[in-house]
Amino acid sequence: MAYKISDECIACGACAGTCPVGAISEGEGKYEINADECISCGACAAGCPVEAIAE
Repeated sequence: MAYKISDECIACGACAGTCPVGAISEGEGKYEINADECISCGACAAGCPVEAIAE
């Protein structure tokens, strides 16, 4: 199951730099994870300073 970014996202971009497959991109007001590309490794969740990413 792919990870998702909640509305708690502060659009800092920390998660995008941690994704090994480049599944995270900047959306309107927050970052978004492409569910088809996400490998559910959890690197993004570990790198999020506001804990806005969960499976």
